[in-house]
Amino acid sequence: MPVLNVALVGSEDLARRLGKKGDTRDIESYVHKESRDGEVRVLSLLRPLKFPESIRPLLSVLDVAKAGLLEIRELSASVGEAMVALGCSGISRGSAIISPDEGVWIDSDQVRVMLDQAGLGDWEVVEGEIDEHGIRDRLFEIQDQMAASMEKTNSSPLILPVDQHFNVKGVGLVAIGYVQSGKVSKHDEVEVMPASDVGVVRSLQVMDDDVDAAITGDRVGVALRNLREQSLHRGCMICIPGEGGLVSHEKSSFELGVAPFQRKVLSVGEVIHAASDLQFSVGRVSSLDGDSVTVDWESPFWIRTDGSSRVLIVQLDATPMRIMGTASGIETIG
Repeated sequence: MPVLNVALVGSEDLARRLGKKGDTRDIESYVHKESRDGEVRVLSLLRPLKFPESIRPLLSVLDVAKAGLLEIRELSASVGEAMVALGCSGISRGSAIISPDEGVWIDSDQVRVMLDQAGLGDWEVVEGEIDEHGIRDRLFEIQDQMAASMEKTNSSPLILPVDQHFNVKGVGLVAIGYVQSGKVSKHDEVEVMPASDVGVVRSLQVMDDDVDAAITGDRVGVALRNLREQSLHRGCMICIPGEGGLVSHEKSSFELGVAPFQRKVLSVGEVIHAASDLQFSVGRVSSLDGDSVTVDWESPFWIRTDGSSRVLIVQLDATPMRIMGTASGIETIG
């Protein structure tokens, strides 16, 4: 059952027109299932709550999403920040839906220019009456275009960040999160980082269905045995022992690709946050040399060993543009 995770930055009304409401945390999920060519296909629309007041839910959505929808009711600083966040996260496929508030006029040409500047040159601009069927058809087209790359990601090492966990009577310890890469199956031996505790997968659930395996893009509940509950916390990583998919950074160096529209410059001693694979890690800039930045992390920051991590650098007090840019060539020091 292929799933396409979609970042939906827009109104609850739009989300309800596109899918059936599911669970709500700091992110609302809306699901649309449809049978196409004899196969059940799924659109999982993820709507960050509290944005623009809080940017973390948006960044969590962008860590998971492979496509985007941006509803534009007025041209504002928060719309510009959302565009930059989408562009810096590599969400290269999507639609900007112009849906102005009453009495507001939005210039579609200006929207096009802003998208191009934000790195979203391949996004389409949609005007007029909202056609939910047309929007979903476009998302299924994107899913088709990404099928080969998603299949390749399934063969990568397992990376499964945990965003919540609890004990279920009759089941035991359950961890929930999105499979960022790789595959997890029933009876797999798994390792939880950074505790380095090992357990065994007892059972798996995806969208309330029991499954034998979960693949890239699935939001999965993993029932575990032989594992201490203390090893689980939000932001910990479930991996397969010996695959070596992640490396821990306590101090990193990287080149900062400055975000579009960003005028602020980092200074030594400033606090930053790094968003990657559902982590939101705190660090302090210890040195600068042009665009080369060195950061000491408050707690271990996990980076993919294959170099595929996409890391967004954020400063929470850098309003109206909190996205500082992307970290490339990130390496551990020491």
